Amino acid sequence: MLVVRPLCPDRPLKPVVRRVLLSVAVSLAVGSFAVAAVPVQLDSVSVRGYQIPPGPLGVTISSFALSAGIALSFQPSITEGLVSPGLSGSYSTQEAVTRLLAGSGLEMVARSDGTYTLVVRRVTLDETQVDGFDKRSGILPPVYPGGQVARGGRLGILGNRDVMDVPFSVSNYTSTLIKDQQAVTVGDLLERDSSVRSTGQTGGIVDSFFIRGFPVGEGNLGELAFDGVYGVASNYRVFTEYAERIELVKGPAALLYGMSPNSGVGGVINVVPKRSLDEDLTRVTASYALNPQFGSHLDVSRRFGEERRFGVRINGSVQQGDTAIENQSREVGIGAISLDYQGERLRTSLDLINQKETFDAASRPFLIANGVQIPSAANGRTSVSQEWGWSETRDKSALLGGEYDLSDNLTLFAHAGGGKSDVARMSDQTPTIINEAGDTSSIPGYYKFEVQRYTVDAGARLRFDTGPISHSTALQVTRYRDELSRGILSAPAILSNIYHPTDRPKPAIAKPDTPKVSESELSGVALADTLSVLDERLQVTVGMRQQNIKSHNYNAAGIVTTAYDKSKSTPLFGVVAKPWDHVSFYYNYVEGLSKGDVAPSAASNAGEIFSPYVSRQQEIGAKVDYGSFMSTLALFQIEKPSGELASGVFSVKGEQRNRGVEWNMAGEVAPGTRLLGGVTLLDGELTRSSVAANRGNRPVGVPEVQANLWAEWDTPSIEGLTLTSGAIYTGSQYVNQANTQKLDAWTRFDVGARYATRIAERPTTFRATVQNVLDREYWSGVASYGAFSQGSPRTLLLSATVDF
Repeated sequence: MLVVRPLCPDRPLKPVVRRVLLSVAVSLAVGSFAVAAVPVQLDSVSVRGYQIPPGPLGVTISSFALSAGIALSFQPSITEGLVSPGLSGSYSTQEAVTRLLAGSGLEMVARSDGTYTLVVRRVTLDETQVDGFDKRSGILPPVYPGGQVARGGRLGILGNRDVMDVPFSVSNYTSTLIKDQQAVTVGDLLERDSSVRSTGQTGGIVDSFFIRGFPVGEGNLGELAFDGVYGVASNYRVFTEYAERIELVKGPAALLYGMSPNSGVGGVINVVPKRSLDEDLTRVTASYALNPQFGSHLDVSRRFGEERRFGVRINGSVQQGDTAIENQSREVGIGAISLDYQGERLRTSLDLINQKETFDAASRPFLIANGVQIPSAANGRTSVSQEWGWSETRDKSALLGGEYDLSDNLTLFAHAGGGKSDVARMSDQTPTIINEAGDTSSIPGYYKFEVQRYTVDAGARLRFDTGPISHSTALQVTRYRDELSRGILSAPAILSNIYHPTDRPKPAIAKPDTPKVSESELSGVALADTLSVLDERLQVTVGMRQQNIKSHNYNAAGIVTTAYDKSKSTPLFGVVAKPWDHVSFYYNYVEGLSKGDVAPSAASNAGEIFSPYVSRQQEIGAKVDYGSFMSTLALFQIEKPSGELASGVFSVKGEQRNRGVEWNMAGEVAPGTRLLGGVTLLDGELTRSSVAANRGNRPVGVPEVQANLWAEWDTPSIEGLTLTSGAIYTGSQYVNQANTQKLDAWTRFDVGARYATRIAERPTTFRATVQNVLDREYWSGVASYGAFSQGSPRTLLLSATVDF
């Protein structure tokens, strides 16, 4: 929180302006107002002269508040990237504020104690801007008070939408939260959401998730969307160094984004890339993590040319050293560049990303033998991975995108891009725990994996009226294609123990060939329309996507073994009703789409191809916006069919149904106090199964309760110091459909602090976080195929950020 105090006659002026791009936390308001002069009110009629030059809005409005004697405090992230026209002449206090905030979408509002803050102005603007922000997908919606979430985000082909106008439960996490939580990957960041649980292992090479109790990302293949497009995000892990925001749409979203490459239906994770800012930026961050892992990150943003229409954003990062896990070291190199052009009607962008991650002794998840009760987890520092094991993951991605306004009401858009991933590793494969003493058996292997992804789309968004009804219509045509090559050679099994790992000799395994094993093509066309009446207090969204799925599987000789070409249509119906300005009720019925299974070789009907699965969600909810604090309550049900092997025959006779209640909150509950978190209650059930004994059981990896709470407090006694804390709770989870093997519930506590100051007139922020401060030993999560992971050990994270 940036605080600007009125001047006291008995003390000299102290510099209090902080650059807007810092996550500064300063709150001396309580103690200082008691001895300060009475703050000036905006309705003051006194007229005085001002000479404030144009510049960054945060700096400009703070300078004005100081000179005018206004007690102003606000979260710096709300003004990030905004520019003020300045002030020259004589004005009343209210007139001066209006001119300084012109075009920013912000307004200065009074608190109950006579002080002021900045909030996003909610007004109806021209036909391309509603509720204070631009709906075009290339323009970021403004940050919500508190700085941790945004007021809106992308809703697939529908473009940017205000949270209150979306018939879904959504979360839009900002770069401020990413920096302050020291989140290295998207998986680190999404720990803050109660609807999401990470199923990837600490110290492992893969990030994967459960959203609303359904897996996302386990099969990889670019499962996360990048700038609204599948097929560009890296295969195993997405780093936050090149992410401006992480957007989460909960529930199936085949209409909005198209069918996900790996058939995820629990939700869509969209990575919004960093693009050049209005204000030039040169930011350097140095980081440290036990034991030790050092890192550095350079973030540079520039705009140039006529009217500064051309922009470039460069991010480079290096991390290397030992990790908190025994015998493990890690090295990461990331390079990302974003080029853009912002014209009056044409907007284009080009994103290029190159990343490499290598591990010595990467962690692996565990399986459990049938009939064995799951033993207590070992300390997270302990690893059964052999010291000679290694892995290397390389990802290259590119995306070219553009929008062109044919008129004020018609915009054309298109994207073209893709990615390539190369993975190689030699390690013991997923260990199986064979008894309650924690003994394990695993098969060493040399594994190679290559995938190439290609994506292209084009469409249009049209705004028009038919009588009293306003329409926002979108049409999109998409095509995604991937090719997968894979090879593995194995050695005899080795034994170890989760509590007392045993070193085994490195086996002699040759480098495998990588024949093509599959290729897939997903193409489709979607049409959606949002109809609005009563000044957008009632909105109805209807749409349909026709999706075609082609797939070929190959044997080692390159001969097609199975192939199919199937099509399905998936609809969307959503309603938003806003009876009051700060309250929104919504309902949605939406369908998701998953690739049809191919009967495995062990089945008597091996090779039989099944039609694509259609998942169905119904959801009803309410959202309340208190101006600086927002909450969402949702009730949902998702039904997803599944294939099963029983009595030697593979068939589609299974179905999982998840019902849930979800409550999320974010924002500033009081000056200098911010909360982020929620609770998700899940009632998962195997409603159909070819195994009669499994019917009615709880699905694998679906707990009954997931809860999160993250808090920040700006200390009133030390200017610039913010204390942070967080807690994650996950209920017990089964690892098999028979519900005979279960992981215990667990809770993790984190604590931290950050301090914002100026060193040699350079804005500087120091951050410290201790994860799992109690060093609890726990099993953290279960993948859909029953593998589970160790929780992270107590870990210290330190970083220092300087703006030049």
